[in-house]
Amino acid sequence: MKKLYINLLALAFVSTASAQQNFENLGSQVNSQYPEARPTISADGQTLYFVVEGNPVNRNFKKDKKAQDVWFSKLGADGTWGPATHAPEIMNANDNNAVFWVSPDGNRVLIRGAFENGTYVGRGVSMLYKQGDSWSAPQKLDIPNYDKMSKDIFSGAFMASTGKTILFYFSEEKNSFINDIYVSHLGDDGKWSQPESLGTDINTFEYDEISPYLAADGVTLYFSSDRPGGLGKHDIWMAKRLDESWKKWSTPVNLGPTVNTKGWDAYFALDALGDYAYMASTEGKEGNQTDLVKVKLDSLAKPNAVLLMYGKIVNAGDDTPINSVIYYDKIGGQTEGSIYSNPADGTYKIVLPYGAKYSIRTTADKFRPMTDTIDLTKVDAYKEIHRDLYLTPEGVRLVDPNDTLITDRKNMEDLDDEEIANENGPVTLSNVYFVFAKHYLQTKSYTELDRLVRLLKANPDKKVEIAAHTDWIGSNADNLQLSKDRAEAARQYLIAKGIDASRIIAKGYGETKPAASNNTAEGRQLNRRIEFTLLN
Repeated sequence: MKKLYINLLALAFVSTASAQQNFENLGSQVNSQYPEARPTISADGQTLYFVVEGNPVNRNFKKDKKAQDVWFSKLGADGTWGPATHAPEIMNANDNNAVFWVSPDGNRVLIRGAFENGTYVGRGVSMLYKQGDSWSAPQKLDIPNYDKMSKDIFSGAFMASTGKTILFYFSEEKNSFINDIYVSHLGDDGKWSQPESLGTDINTFEYDEISPYLAADGVTLYFSSDRPGGLGKHDIWMAKRLDESWKKWSTPVNLGPTVNTKGWDAYFALDALGDYAYMASTEGKEGNQTDLVKVKLDSLAKPNAVLLMYGKIVNAGDDTPINSVIYYDKIGGQTEGSIYSNPADGTYKIVLPYGAKYSIRTTADKFRPMTDTIDLTKVDAYKEIHRDLYLTPEGVRLVDPNDTLITDRKNMEDLDDEEIANENGPVTLSNVYFVFAKHYLQTKSYTELDRLVRLLKANPDKKVEIAAHTDWIGSNADNLQLSKDRAEAARQYLIAKGIDASRIIAKGYGETKPAASNNTAEGRQLNRRIEFTLLN
């Protein structure tokens, strides 16, 4: 049996004799004179939740001098962490509080304890949802027989980035310090399965397995154990999931002295990039005082690379943010997971492992659902891409069956010269083409541009604004630059054909003025356009 540790935070970390060179203390803005532990990092690496024990500011400090509350810090533009901030009271309603997981979108957190309508009812886990600048009351997840199975002294949990799998650690032996790791899945019927052991590849009979962390790739598992082969009392180990049974794993590998110390190491956490691990450590400290540190991982300790997609979900008609849900699945497979947009500003983030082609479905009340695909079958390095998702209100049609914008869209080929000369708004050059992702005009564009040349020569009192637009594929900056280059290429063509340069204004708008939804191939084609407006 293990030595009786005082509590979950101060589990007798012992300093290593020589400091590890790759340990970086997160500094005095985060760490204090009180113990900090259980770091939980957001997928984008911008928000860090953690537990502080014994701070007099903690809400139940008067009742329990070792009370544990959730705090958080935000990463600044200079790469340093901002001051520790006490988390909202809704996250700290119990004596010992912790955030076990923050969703990739940042709009959900999983906390310690079972709550019903915000009232603590016993052991378990509960979910909170972002509501603008505040959070919903925690509501327990109904995990079958969890209260009967979990009889340990200490326990905890972690949720996969999909939101459909929870890893627990607990013991089925009453008052035991020897824990195993279990898994529970969310079914298509919205119900969680009873926790099942990960099997003997991960769990041992006589040793302790705790604090599981599943990387964003969905297959790389990190956990803490005091099994033989470690450097200290508990070490961080890594294993790979080999199939969908969740019982077959590669042989666990100790992460070695670049991560582990001679003391007690646990609470391993990563952002989506996966270059650094966040941990609690007594490195360089005396006694049981713990600080939060980050540890640079070598290539063997890193998980598989993923893609992080982010942006806003907005009303295609007026660009107002939408509170919506994105479901994603592998083409031909079941739903992999879901994320939620922030109801205040429509922002979202989603993490997708490489190796599959995904269907992404965006839904919201009173809006038509939109579907798009993203092909990640080719394994690549970690990337972040920006995509704003536009939803159309029910009963509104932006695009007709012939791919023509129904309202406020006029094509040059549909108007005669007199109509164009009297037109005050933009006119689309439907037959102007560029080399893919470049600003080089294709020769088949010349016919329509030559007609514009004739119009300008016939109306010498008019100037023209050439405006170029793109779809959402690529970054904002790249799309803006591409649109500027394309508008300038059209301008140079008109100049070469004899139109005075002072009469031509070229502007690039990137993806900021979509003519249709970017959620369909047809809509994106409409958004890749050149327009002109005649000016008096």
